[in-house]
Amino acid sequence: MKILAHLKAEPGLHVLDIGPTSPNNINFLTSLGHSVYMADLVEEAVKPEWVLPAKEGESQAYDTDGFLARHMDFGDRKFEVVLLWDALDYIPGPIADAILRKLAVVLADHGQTLAFFHSRTNGPETIFCRYHVLDGDTIHTQEADPHPVLRNYQNRQIESLLQQLGSCRFLLAKDNTREVIVSR
Repeated sequence: MKILAHLKAEPGLHVLDIGPTSPNNINFLTSLGHSVYMADLVEEAVKPEWVLPAKEGESQAYDTDGFLARHMDFGDRKFEVVLLWDALDYIPGPIADAILRKLAVVLADHGQTLAFFHSRTNGPETIFCRYHVLDGDTIHTQEADPHPVLRNYQNRQIESLLQQLGSCRFLLAKDNTREVIVSR
């Protein structure tokens, strides 16, 4: 994981971990001297309370402002590292777009974001997981509550989606996933 070198080289970073809470990540990142903020956005984004009544002939609408106010109010805090994991694959599109707009505001200058994208919408490699950062170039995964992959992004879609966060560098990861490091 290329972002690990950044985490080891720079002390005192503010890290936003968007995924199921991982005590391993909290312990590992705080042992490196970083502050960690956890936000399990997938579990929250798929709750029916965010779905607005549909109007005839229009696509499904969501209360994105309410979602951001409840789950992404960071005050004036800026983050140097965002661990987005594969959350965008599991979150309804309008909420994912709102999350990215908010991340564009809270990502510090020269900040970095790590994101994964599945290349398939089904199969064993698309199981929703909790990611654990390890001291090395690997990440341990642990199966979490089941969620279906809602969208399958192609590389150009990913670049377009993440452009507000910075420039993207694609790496091929295991299990039919693409690893993307975004640098502002």
